[in-house]
Order: sequence, then C-alpha cells, then structure tokens
Amino acid sequence: MAMRTLNGVNVSGKRVVLRVDFNAPLEDGAIQDDTRIRAALPTIEGLLRDGASLILISHLGRPKGNVNPELSLRPVARRLSELLDRPVQLADDVVGDDATEKVAKLESGDVLLLENVRFEAGEEKNDDALARELAAFGDLYVNDAFGAAHRAHASTAGIAAHLPSYAGNLMVAEIEALSALTDDPARPFVAILGGAKVSDKIGVIENLLPLVDAVLLGGGMANTFLMAEGKAVGDSLVEADFVDTANEVIEKARVQGVDLLLPVDVVAAQGMDGQAATVDADGISDGWAAYDIGPKTIELYRQAIAGAKSIFWNGPMGVFERPAFANGTLGIAKAVAGSDAFTVIGGGDSVSAIEQSGLADKISHISTGGGASLEFIEGRELPGIAALEEHAE
Repeated sequence: MAMRTLNGVNVSGKRVVLRVDFNAPLEDGAIQDDTRIRAALPTIEGLLRDGASLILISHLGRPKGNVNPELSLRPVARRLSELLDRPVQLADDVVGDDATEKVAKLESGDVLLLENVRFEAGEEKNDDALARELAAFGDLYVNDAFGAAHRAHASTAGIAAHLPSYAGNLMVAEIEALSALTDDPARPFVAILGGAKVSDKIGVIENLLPLVDAVLLGGGMANTFLMAEGKAVGDSLVEADFVDTANEVIEKARVQGVDLLLPVDVVAAQGMDGQAATVDADGISDGWAAYDIGPKTIELYRQAIAGAKSIFWNGPMGVFERPAFANGTLGIAKAVAGSDAFTVIGGGDSVSAIEQSGLADKISHISTGGGASLEFIEGRELPGIAALEEHAE
C-alpha cells in the first residue's frame, strides 16, 4: 500500500503525535488485559530510542463526547509506565490548558498520554477543528491504532491532513498479515468463522468465498445455516431473516467449489444452565438449544485445518466462557496452533480463546482489531488507513 512508514525517518528532537489503541478492558479501575498496550511497545520504544518525545492519543470505551472519570486513561498511563520503565505523564484533558502546558515542556524521551480522546465531542464527528488542535502538538503524526482504523475520527483520519503522516510498526504488521490472506494466500486457504450472528459476518463470508478453499462455520451463526438446510434447530439462536441469505451463500460456495462445512453434532442443553448433552446437528429437539460444536465436528474441522496452508479465524465456536461449552472453541484453537499454516486470528473472542489455551505464541499473527480486521477482510476501505495513503506524498 502507498503509505509512509517510519523506516529512515529522523525523529530526533521532534514531537511525535502517536495514535495508539489502548482500549483495554477495565474492572474496578484495574486493567484486565494489557495486550493492546503491549502491542504498541515496539513503535513507542523505537521512537523514544531515536530521540523523539511522544504525545500519545487513545480512546477508552464509549463516553460519547462527555468526560467520564470511570473511563479515564489513568490506569493505562500507570501500566504503560511499568512496561516502559520510565515515567508516563497523563494530561488532565485532551486539547485543553493542561495538555497544552505539558506538551510545551516535553523533551526528548518524554512520554505524555492525553486523556481519553473520546471525551471530546469532536472526535467521533471527525471534527477538523479538533484534528487541527491535535496536530498542533507535534511535528509529525504516526498512526499505530489498527484497532481504530475502521473509524473516521479526528485522531485517526482527520489529523493526517495536517501533519506529515506515517504508519507505525503495528499498523504495518497488521496490514501485511491481512494482505497476505486477501492478495495471494498460500493454499489451501481455510476460513473459520464463529460468533452469534450471520448478520455480523455475512460481508466477510461473501468476500472470502472467491479467496478460500473451505469455510468452517460454528457458533450461533451456524444455526441459521443449519435451518437453511432444513434441519431442526430446536430453540437455538437463529436469525430467521437471514435464512435466505444463508441459502444464497451455500449456493455460491457450491458454484465456486468452496467446501462450506457446518456442524454435524452440537453440545446442547435446555437453557444455558441446563445439563449439556451431545446431539446430532440435524435434529435438535424443541426446548433444547445448541451452545457449542460437538466432538465429531471438532474432528471434522481439525482434519480440514490440518491440511491448510493459510488460516483466518474469527469468532468462537460456542459459548466458550462457560466450561460446559468451551471444548469446541478450545479444540479449534489447538488445531489452528498445531497447524503448519500461516495463521491469522482476527481479534475479539478468538484471541481470548487462544490466550486461554496458552497457545498464542504458536499463531503467526494475532490482530489487535476485531472490527477492523473483519472490515479489512471484507474489502472495505478503512478510513484510518485511507488517510495515510491519501497523504503519503
């Protein structure tokens, strides 16, 4: 892609405005998972090593343009300081007096984290005035927030019009990994798609069909496809409005020679707290619902995965947060990690599953952006990336 990277860029003595994605889950003010913070460290440490001072911008949660103390980036600043082993200042605001004063005092090697950028109403509106104020803090702009690249916001898209703009190391790694799947994947290419709803993934499925050799479906979305094939799904989660769409996908897969695999057995129960039982996927009784793929399906999918040379996985195979319905997702995680393929996990619950399994280090690339990775695979234009391309020269 036509965008500038940090290779060969002299940042010594310069102030770098760096958009990161520190949207980490919090509980009682404590960070529960620092994966996204750690993912940005190579870019941060590289810029500091080269003599820059940093103004970091991130969002956290959905404060909707209002200041919400519970969504302050203070816990993030503390964790980042620990990881970098150096002080990280936190501005009390985004573009107000405190941020302006602290920026003015920055010296090479200093790190300043602005307060949650979504406290500003102009952020999600991609307000040009806010983009200009953020740009005024620095000499150049670096976007390393792939997880927010699908948002046309002031700090991800608008700001790039006002400063020399570059893609950070994480952004480049994300684009390269996902492009390897969409441009010229090693074959066979297997896509594994789960999650609750067909409506969330239909664009991904349709864009993947011309690219892949097989699609393995699990989670609640598989029930809609089972219903489309005329199978009884009991009280399982289905999207009746998407049955016709599922039929169209099944036909497209047949015409294009893509193996579309559906569960042959499921782990079902009479309510999520009921006693679980493995049943055939073509006859789930009324009052029962599927909450995971069954052992025969795990083995069927494992065989497809074992022969793959490229794998993209997004979405769990069932309600894996519950031990009774976790075997399918964890089984797929082990199969993907044990394959010889180039493997990409597209964010979200799939990442949690691979982390739970202790096999994350066996995956070629774990994306930090669930929604962004899906939209990239769908073939959509991501505003944060498009802005870097547009202002590459």
